[in-house]
Amino acid sequence: MSLHTSRFVLARAPVLGVHQGSRQEALRRGVVLFFHGLGGGKEVHERELRLFADQGLFAVGVDAVGHGERRFPDFDARFAEGNPRGLEEFLDVVESTANEVPALLDALVEEHGADPARLGIGGVSLGGYITYAALVREQRLRAAVPFLGSPEWGLPRPASPHRHPQRFFPTALFSQTGGKDDVVPPGPAKALHSQLKPLYAEAPERLRHREFPESGHMMREADWQEATRDAADWLSRFILR
Repeated sequence: MSLHTSRFVLARAPVLGVHQGSRQEALRRGVVLFFHGLGGGKEVHERELRLFADQGLFAVGVDAVGHGERRFPDFDARFAEGNPRGLEEFLDVVESTANEVPALLDALVEEHGADPARLGIGGVSLGGYITYAALVREQRLRAAVPFLGSPEWGLPRPASPHRHPQRFFPTALFSQTGGKDDVVPPGPAKALHSQLKPLYAEAPERLRHREFPESGHMMREADWQEATRDAADWLSRFILR
């Protein structure tokens, strides 16, 4: 079945939607929000959006705060290598974007007819950070697929997701990391999953962590293909069924 794409604004955020068949039927089947990496935009992961849409989901790529169509005018200066405030700037984007997620979900449900019981989220790198942060803020998310992100922020901020393990269950969480990632080290995601394991004791099938031992932050192509395919299956399993 052919896929349809559309660009629109959702709760003030520019987004790219991809779905198959009837738009309304896709929205009712299930929605996944997907967030890109630092310096990217909603179009960067159109392949992944299409992969999710092939499963029957309404896939929504979102421009993070300060990115894409709403890119900061001074973006390059904010994120220049060696900027002593670089991590703070990065985490400001994570927090402010994650804070938008409840409004994005509200708009999908109230203005576009999405099923409030069939909502998911995912993202890559920066988008992985946003995914973990959104799970702490938003209980409606049924499934999550962060790639190459971290739940631990490296600065003493109260909102760092690793400080709030009790807020993750029962979201079906599938984290994927690179064993040789020297940009976003895989340790914090692995540690979070160890911390979450007893909290998911009544539904252990809803928690999964996988590390690709030979991949860095730019994953090997075969690993990325496997990771995204399995993420699509995870979203399908816990949102569509």
